[in-house]
Amino acid sequence: MIQRERPKVGVGVFVMSSKHPNCVLVGRRKGLHGAGKYALPGGHLEFGESWEECGQREVEEETGMRLVGIRYSTVVNAVVPTENYHYITLFVQGHVDLQHMADPTNLEPDKCEGWNWVDWDRFLPLEDLFEPLRLVRLQGYNPFTAQTSLHLV
Repeated sequence: MIQRERPKVGVGVFVMSSKHPNCVLVGRRKGLHGAGKYALPGGHLEFGESWEECGQREVEEETGMRLVGIRYSTVVNAVVPTENYHYITLFVQGHVDLQHMADPTNLEPDKCEGWNWVDWDRFLPLEDLFEPLRLVRLQGYNPFTAQTSLHLV
């Protein structure tokens, strides 16, 4: 059996806005893992960082937006052996601070094709989703109705 790297820790962010009811922000990925798939803003958890701090930092770096009310949402264990991809992805959620910036700017065009608001109840097909987000959809998690609790897939 081939020894692979240890799993990495990622943070995905359900970005919500009162300007876009029942929608979350998604972008189409570029790069090595999940190219062409839709994902939430997010990235690697840095040393010493809380999940909420990571979520805020990643959203600001990728979209220019700031969030308020950031809190834990759910977690998935995403494994794609063919891509040597294994991440524990913690999800947080927060609302756009409309006093700062109401709509996203694509600040990392080398990593994302652009940002769009997508209605959670009329979401993209599972086969078009980056693995962690696909698992969230498969587990039936809904960031608009869920209480903060641990959901494992």
